[in-house]
Amino acid sequence: MESSFLSNLDEWIKMQKSLLATIKDMEKNENDKDMDRLDLILASRVAFQHMMRTIKAFDQWLQDPMIIKHMPKEMLEDVKRTSWSILEQLLELDIRHTSEARDLISKLGKEGKLDPLIWSRPLFDEQQNQNNRRITFTTM
Repeated sequence: MESSFLSNLDEWIKMQKSLLATIKDMEKNENDKDMDRLDLILASRVAFQHMMRTIKAFDQWLQDPMIIKHMPKEMLEDVKRTSWSILEQLLELDIRHTSEARDLISKLGKEGKLDPLIWSRPLFDEQQNQNNRRITFTTM
């Protein structure tokens, strides 16, 4: 059992190193300014898919009794410190991006520039209707 477990770990490390090398090579050869919107979306989605896969594997790793029984506190401190740093960066990205997107959509809605195939009615009208709408309460 021990050798197959170690073999699986070796394979995971090899795969992650290969992916890291590929990403670093792509980063050297690509310039964000040369990428169109679709390229930027695809690159971001690939990054998020790999992050989710790695995070899921890390979460499973930290639930595995064979790992947590033998992992020294220093390694756990490193995982905690690094994961919290990544979380902070992700939250900052989310707040920044969502705020900018909200402002842009609001501006485009007020200007009547939202794509009618996506937005069934002007966003500005929808906001006004919600402001004028009475709040209803559910009773039993």
